[in-house]
Amino acid sequence: MTAAILRAEHLKKSFGTLQAVRDVSLEVREGSCLGLLGPNGAGKTTTIEMLEGILRPDSGRILFRGEPLGPLSRERCGIQFQHTALPDYLTVREILALFSRLYPTSVPMDELVRLCSLSEFLDQDTHQLSGGQRQRVLLAVALVNQPELIFLDEPTTGLDPQARRNFWSLIRRIKQRGSTILLTTHYMEEAYELCDEVAIMDRGVIIAQGAPDALLKQHFQGVAIQMPKEDFEKAYWKDENQRTALQPFAVDDQVEIQTGNLDDTLRVLLDAGTPLSRIRIREQTLEDLFISLTGKEIRA
Repeated sequence: MTAAILRAEHLKKSFGTLQAVRDVSLEVREGSCLGLLGPNGAGKTTTIEMLEGILRPDSGRILFRGEPLGPLSRERCGIQFQHTALPDYLTVREILALFSRLYPTSVPMDELVRLCSLSEFLDQDTHQLSGGQRQRVLLAVALVNQPELIFLDEPTTGLDPQARRNFWSLIRRIKQRGSTILLTTHYMEEAYELCDEVAIMDRGVIIAQGAPDALLKQHFQGVAIQMPKEDFEKAYWKDENQRTALQPFAVDDQVEIQTGNLDDTLRVLLDAGTPLSRIRIREQTLEDLFISLTGKEIRA
C-alpha cells in the first residue's frame, strides 16, 4: 500500500463550549485523491484548516511525511480556498508572476498555462474573468510552488455544469502527474468521479472512510425504486406487514424503496395494485450513502 503523505491522529478542536472536532484520524496516501465530505456543522472546515496549518488543534497531531506539520512542510503544500480575492486590474499573467516570486522555486509559467488551460485569457484583467476561468486561475496559483499535496476546498461551488466538468478534467490531469489531493465538495457525483477514497464526517468525527464503490457495496445491496408518492398511496394492502417490510421512505413528492430482490418487490407492488408506469429503478449512489449515514440532505 502507498505510504501516507499526510496523517492526522485523534484531532480535537473546540471553540468555547462548541466541540467542532471531537476525534478525527485519517491519512492521505501519496498520489491519491481523498474527498472529505460532510453536512454543514460536521466539523469539515475546521478539520481542513487544521490540516492546512491555519488552525492549531487542541490535541492530537498532524504528520507530513512522518514529521510534525510546520512552516517548512506547509511550504510544500498548495491550497485553493473556497473564497479567494484576486487583485483587480492585474492580468492573469501578472498574477502568476506575482505568486511565483513568493517561493524559492516555482513551476514555469508556460507549464501552468498549459496545465490549467489559461492561454485564452492569459492577458485579461482578473475582474473580467468568468467563474470557471477564475477557478482555473486559482488552481494555477495553488500549483505555482510545485506542491506535493494540494488542498482543494469546494473548488467547483457556484459553477455551471459544463464549467464544473471542465474543472474535473483539470483535476484528473493533475492526478495523472502523480499529485496528491485532498478535496472537499458538496457534489457527490464529483467525489465519486475524482476521489480514490472518501471520508464522511458528521458531528466532529469520521463515520465512514474507504473507496466509493467499496463503501456502497458495504452499505447497500440491490437497487432503489422511486415512484410518485401519489402512486404509492393508491396501493391497497391486504396485509399491512407487506407495506412495512418494503421500508418505504418519502423524499419530497417521491417514495423510495431500497431492495435486494427487484423481482419480488415489483411483484408485491403489483399485487397491491400500485401503478408502476412512472417508477424509476436506479443504482445506489454516494448521495444515498451520505443521507443514510448522516440523516441529512447535502447542503451547499
